Amino acid sequence: SCLQGLMQLKGKLKKDDVVVCILHDHGSRYVGKIYNDQWMIERGFLDVKTFKDVVSARGAKRLITLEPTQTVSDAVELMKKYDIEQIPVMNGSGPVGAISESGLFQKIFNNPEIKNAKVEEVIEPAFPLVAYDTPVEKLRNLINRENGAVLAKDEAGSYHIVTKYDVIQALGN
Repeated sequence: SCLQGLMQLKGKLKKDDVVVCILHDHGSRYVGKIYNDQWMIERGFLDVKTFKDVVSARGAKRLITLEPTQTVSDAVELMKKYDIEQIPVMNGSGPVGAISESGLFQKIFNNPEIKNAKVEEVIEPAFPLVAYDTPVEKLRNLINRENGAVLAKDEAGSYHIVTKYDVIQALGN
């Protein structure tokens, strides 16, 4: 349309006249990216400010959980399979505890048979539960030697976990 208008005006223009014609890009190649928080954070267009931003920067992954009736052996297998250090323990109503690599370390050395025990027998306190929009600064105080992670429930009711590693990765980009 810009060029068509220029063609209609060509008879009225003098040799020394300057015409600026802006040809815009419709942006269809960018629409999927501009609404993708992970892409925007990775490229520095968005700041990591909340739990939700950390989850977006990492990419949404399915939360790996255990039930209290599963075995310690099941927990170790999941940790190896998914290369994770802590797993929330959930029942039908939500988080009831956690299992961590550091928590299991000494227990397994002291009693190798504990691998057959139920998770509920070696369960550690549940990770702190925060709002999905909790500022990253508050996560710093909650993720520590005793708590390797925090949990939050999103708008759809799904739980997400954020670890110290996730925060470092999100803030490091």
